[in-house]
Amino acid sequence: MALTSTIISPRKLRYDVYSYSYQQDSNIPLVISVLASIIDRTLSRNQRIAKNSRFPLSSMSAKTRVFDCNETPDMTIQSYLERIFRYTRAGPSVYVVAYVYIDRFCQFYPQFRIGARNVHRLLITTIMLASKYVEDMNYRNSYFARVGGLTTKEMNKLEVEFLFLMKFKLHVNVSVFESYCCHLEREVSTGGGYHIERTLRCAEEIKTKHREETRFDQIAHLLL
Repeated sequence: MALTSTIISPRKLRYDVYSYSYQQDSNIPLVISVLASIIDRTLSRNQRIAKNSRFPLSSMSAKTRVFDCNETPDMTIQSYLERIFRYTRAGPSVYVVAYVYIDRFCQFYPQFRIGARNVHRLLITTIMLASKYVEDMNYRNSYFARVGGLTTKEMNKLEVEFLFLMKFKLHVNVSVFESYCCHLEREVSTGGGYHIERTLRCAEEIKTKHREETRFDQIAHLLL
């Protein structure tokens, strides 16, 4: 899905990031459209490469075949990411960290190619792990499995396999996070304006404020 079709302006993106609220009625983070666009272009590029290659996508590395599915899901990347958000309410920073994991994974295994048969499983796995890394509270693997269209057994296996393939190197420091945010910003506007690096800080501020409000309510309840 092209970014131009969603009419995302830097001002709109900036407002979306700065005012993001972890509520049940929160709008879909605009970073999802940016990430979907990047993945779609990657898929198109890899399909062109596959036409000139003797080997099918992702079969070059036996280790990474765990993400291959027998049937290609009939769902666009944009729709799949929106579905994940709709049922998990993962904040914008989760998708940035998931993007870091995907890129890091591809660097670890240069012969791996993201394709139609593995992209959905790779996304749900990285988003689930990114959510566990970023968020204070998370759903069980069984819930992520239902959201992603997998069985709990498949979801658990993908998580373990990914962790070992990544050698458990899932830490994302601030400088790395911001560098990937800058890359996503350039996807929107060459002049910048999508200050997505604030999402991690905003998320922390929101969660801190929520904890303070909860603590205040508990104290007030004791005094009444």
